[in-house]
Amino acid sequence: MIPSWYLLVPVLLPLLCGLMVSFVKPLDHTKRRNILTLIVMGGNLLSLLPIFWAGEMQLTLFTLSDSLPIFLHTDTLGKVFAGVMSFVWLVAGSYSFEYMAHEENQKRYYSFYLCTLGVLMALCFSGSIVTFYMFYEFMTLLTVPLVMHTGKKDAVAAGIKYLLYSVAGASLVLLGIFLLAPYVNSFSFAPGGALDMAKAAGHEGFILTVSFLMMLGFGAKCGLYPLHGWLPTAHPAAPSPASAVLSGIITKAGVLGIARLVFQFVGVSFLRGTWVQTAFMSVALFTVFMGSLLAFKENGFKKRLAYSSVSNLSYVLLGVATLHPVGLCGALLHVIAHALIKNTLFMSAGAIIHKTGKTKVDELKGIGRQMPCTMWCFTLAGVGLVGIPPCLGFLSKWYLAQGALEMTGTSALFHWLAPAVLLISALLTAGYLLPVSIRGFFVGPDENGNRMEYETCEAGWKMLVPLFLLTALSVLLGIFPQPLLQLFSSLASGLM
Repeated sequence: MIPSWYLLVPVLLPLLCGLMVSFVKPLDHTKRRNILTLIVMGGNLLSLLPIFWAGEMQLTLFTLSDSLPIFLHTDTLGKVFAGVMSFVWLVAGSYSFEYMAHEENQKRYYSFYLCTLGVLMALCFSGSIVTFYMFYEFMTLLTVPLVMHTGKKDAVAAGIKYLLYSVAGASLVLLGIFLLAPYVNSFSFAPGGALDMAKAAGHEGFILTVSFLMMLGFGAKCGLYPLHGWLPTAHPAAPSPASAVLSGIITKAGVLGIARLVFQFVGVSFLRGTWVQTAFMSVALFTVFMGSLLAFKENGFKKRLAYSSVSNLSYVLLGVATLHPVGLCGALLHVIAHALIKNTLFMSAGAIIHKTGKTKVDELKGIGRQMPCTMWCFTLAGVGLVGIPPCLGFLSKWYLAQGALEMTGTSALFHWLAPAVLLISALLTAGYLLPVSIRGFFVGPDENGNRMEYETCEAGWKMLVPLFLLTALSVLLGIFPQPLLQLFSSLASGLM
């Protein structure tokens, strides 16, 4: 039996060590700091194992009032997100040791990096929407310095833009919490939702409007139109390890917020068949198409990947919008696939920029000859994002399409429109990712018919090992998906 206080371990371990990195003088030494960071990230992941195997746990942190406790609570949904976040945070952090070696203010970077991990763990295990909101705001404040890290004018502007968009989205969530307070039994997350149907009677239209605004508010973090503008600005300005976790992990906080809101606060039965489901699905589909199209037209390497994130995060939101177990299973699969694949893509881009200084797509001709290992990882990740078997990205999109075909409560138009948009987006994804690999490996002769020669400048092993690991997992989980399918199918059925 694990005591309830143990829930503080994955939260406080990175938080306290993050503060140590800032204030303990001996940790100014790069090697000591990197070793501590690695141990803390690995320890954080290991500390989750007892929580995963235990039943539901709950720990009250403090109370704002008798009816408003701030507390942590474990459930399967939170455990899934905590596991993904902790693992990818560890891999991206390991990658950063080489990438950040020649950057200034490393102490500040790793301090905020570790503190953010602790807040993310608290976010995943938040037991109420008020607790979730509190840690959601902390997460935003801690990640702004990661975006601004270089201190350059564009980085500072990008950080401010990220902050403004995040605060605007969070304000909609906070407003919604206040407006829904009279109609809920409690603020705690609960199966089926927390709405009191007797109190809600006669106010259904108002509650639906507030719920939709809260979805848009959480959607700001995961690039949902019209609050998507911060992603293509923040990603090119931030260091590549920060870009990787911003895209692959921080955005998932918005996804988790929407999932908690829909399935455990407002409730599926209240939302299914309403205009909110139709509107949310419409916005998600539009964002999928818009993000893919903008990525197809973009020449900036990291900015292209940022627009790709806008599109692919709305794949997940589409699965949530189906309000169907199969669609939600596809959404959860795509959470895993996107976290692995997009971190691989951003880290590959970071390795290329770090070694060659090339930041534009049209500059990458022959890059496969210069950095073959890095580009093979990029290529396999790109194939997975397109949705080509046997990668996990294929399976997640398959379940998303199936969920759209089987969902109820919406117009029959969406039954074929959603799979069609997914297909068009996949074609656009192939159009903006695969040519990078083709031009990178298949160079052709120069104007005189001579073979083009390129000097090898491959990334170091500290970058390559994380890339190999993420790439291998995205393929292996697609080949052997049964454990994930069983887990997510059971979870989706329970949330419905």
